[in-house]
Amino acid sequence: MVSASGPEGSSPYSWAMVIDTKKCTGCGYCTLACRAHNDINPDISWNRVLEAGTVGQQKVYISRPCMQCKNAPCVDVCMVKASYYRPDGIVMMDYDRCIGCRYCEIACPYSARAFNWEEFDGENPAVPNWGSPEVERRPRGVVEKCSFCYHRIDRGLKLGLKPGVDQDATPACVVVCPVDARVFGDLNDPDSNVSRLLADHPSFRLRDDLGTGPRVYYLPARQE
Repeated sequence: MVSASGPEGSSPYSWAMVIDTKKCTGCGYCTLACRAHNDINPDISWNRVLEAGTVGQQKVYISRPCMQCKNAPCVDVCMVKASYYRPDGIVMMDYDRCIGCRYCEIACPYSARAFNWEEFDGENPAVPNWGSPEVERRPRGVVEKCSFCYHRIDRGLKLGLKPGVDQDATPACVVVCPVDARVFGDLNDPDSNVSRLLADHPSFRLRDDLGTGPRVYYLPARQE
């Protein structure tokens, strides 16, 4: 487990994701790649793809990973500090600390967390077609969630790779998307893909009215 200080910690990076709802086809490849690389119980999803209506004749889908909120309610309610911020903004889980109270699951307005009810000791049906496990399975009785594939980011940075550009340093869901609907990068870098997209296009964040400060942005589907 990577240790980190709270939001007051320093980091040269501020990771974010942009999801283009006009491009997303709802194929679910992102969910399958996430399940394989993070070795997730088939009964649990860290990344849900939901049908959100239509624009003209086009179905619109909202893909919903953890929002990695700047003001995360899940961190605020955790009595044992199992939910915490890395200095680069990723909201992490310390599974050794988690006592399974599920306060964080209730507090999350995005339903991005899932409780692990059963020990997962079988084969992962998403492996090997969608990738190979890169992290340990979580034990029974803890809450788990998307981590922006922090292990890929950290490993890539050590190798001199650029997250959001080099595939081996980029979240698995972004890499696997067949229509490039997902983009990842550093908000502190004005030339990053995410910074340029957000500068050039209107965007929105889910439940922005709550003041949680999500790090996942969406480009709206618009009728031509």
